[in-house]
Amino acid sequence: MRSQISWKVGGQQGEGIESTGEIFSTALNRQGYYLYGYRHFSSRIKGGHTNNKIRVSTTPVYAISDDLDILVAFDQETIDLNYHELNENGIILADGKFTPEKPEDYTGLFVEINFTEIAKELGTALMKNMVAVGATAQLLGMSLEPFEALVESLFKKKGDKIVALNKQALQLGVEEMVKYGSEIGDMFNLEESGENGHLFMIGNEAISLGAIAGGARFMAAYPITPASEIMEYMIDKLPKFNGTVIQTEDEIAAAVMAIGVNYAGVRSFTASAGPGLSLMMEAIGLSGMTEQPFVVINTMRGGPSTGLPTKQEQSDLMQMIYGTHGDIPKIVVAPTTAEDAFYTTVEAFNLAEQYQCPVIILSDLQLSLGKQTVPELDYSRIKIERGNLVTEVPERENKDYFKRYEVTASGVSPRTVPGVKNGIHHVTGVEHAEDGKPSESPVNRIKQMKKRMEKIANLKISEPVVETGGFEAADVLVIGFISTYGAIEEAMDRVDASVNHLHIKQLHPFPTAEVQQAFDKAKRVIVAENNYQGQLAQIIKMNVNHQNKIHSFVKYDGTPILPHEIEGQINSVVTAKELL
Repeated sequence: MRSQISWKVGGQQGEGIESTGEIFSTALNRQGYYLYGYRHFSSRIKGGHTNNKIRVSTTPVYAISDDLDILVAFDQETIDLNYHELNENGIILADGKFTPEKPEDYTGLFVEINFTEIAKELGTALMKNMVAVGATAQLLGMSLEPFEALVESLFKKKGDKIVALNKQALQLGVEEMVKYGSEIGDMFNLEESGENGHLFMIGNEAISLGAIAGGARFMAAYPITPASEIMEYMIDKLPKFNGTVIQTEDEIAAAVMAIGVNYAGVRSFTASAGPGLSLMMEAIGLSGMTEQPFVVINTMRGGPSTGLPTKQEQSDLMQMIYGTHGDIPKIVVAPTTAEDAFYTTVEAFNLAEQYQCPVIILSDLQLSLGKQTVPELDYSRIKIERGNLVTEVPERENKDYFKRYEVTASGVSPRTVPGVKNGIHHVTGVEHAEDGKPSESPVNRIKQMKKRMEKIANLKISEPVVETGGFEAADVLVIGFISTYGAIEEAMDRVDASVNHLHIKQLHPFPTAEVQQAFDKAKRVIVAENNYQGQLAQIIKMNVNHQNKIHSFVKYDGTPILPHEIEGQINSVVTAKELL
């Protein structure tokens, strides 16, 4: 019996690959298994190779599996592109429709099943996915009951006939797989999970849910991969909470509209990816200058330009910290998992109002679109903190404007919203005095600039870094951000060396003290990230001492960093002459 398996289905985009993975993983999730899924898909609507890789375990998992146990192939290209991931005891389930060819250097099991032909006999080739899922269930030694229950919930609106046909497709898949029982035996049987069902969501859904729980009631956005699911989720859910979503003509309009709604007193945000964030930079500067709360979500993808819009990358870090012209207060945070994305998003909305500045939530494609198990969310942790929001303004004898940009000891000025009596003030993107009226006075410029910038100088979010390992004198410290969390954690368990892990969640203002402390406890430091320039490593070098400890590991081929790659880096550094 296996406590963990890795399963992948592949074929041409548009022929049901995603839905096959969804059906398989959702049924297992309802059984209480822990899952981590990642989709590889092309930058087109239809055609081109796509696959869905899902890791299933009886214990929590936070990373894509290094290898593969089961490959379901609906075309030859899937075999040719993915068979090298299969371990020596792996199996390929190939659709007989394309006369599959076994690679010469592949030594594992190879089974041909007529998924498509069986489905056609039921009336439509589209049900080949159900035949494949049935075959997989039999291979894993699982009952069809959870899969049939899922079929009923998915297709009951289409009528009893459709439900019955899909159940029949599952059963036919089982019967086909039974034919190979003597050859395969129980080598792929999966242990039962002792847990109840968990939440199962992509990072974008967790971010969306966090925005709603955090009090957001307006979103303005323009569709872009891999952020579009946030807008789609909000379109479906936000009206139920008396909220509104507007699809704007472009990202510039989305940003300034969200800023305007925040000015009116309603928590608002936008979400985009690299190219869209480039267009928003002037608006982000406007938020910083006018000190209007503004939450922006950047789901990073491969760049530059159109780049690799459906592939993994973490190359917007420098842009998010330094992209705007001029000096403005700005907060950049980065969640580690889908669960963490929920809570981090809630905190981002509080930070935006507490510090009256733009807050950027930095995600990446792997976190945004990767689907993973999430424990039950704790809504008792949710607190709405609106900062220095003034709802009653005393009447002034001289009838002067309200000092919206008053210089205070904390640097955070009192904020009011339109309609509050005696709260009238001027708002402009040019430099201004305390009442908001334009002022180019050098003395005023210094006062206002210092006020804006110093209010975030000592900012610390609730959890600026996540540190694991616990060694006071570690051989290696591995540092990462966002979706590399799981790969690093898994690699640590595989090596003999003493390894600490630091995952940075507050990227700006940089948590220098916390990172320096971790540095001081390690002989060498590996910074692992998905970009060419080693942007996180560069940011770290700008803020800590002992930069000569850093070994930069970068990956920029469009695929996520895997546990064995971190493992290899750790072993390489440990055996280096510097540590002998």
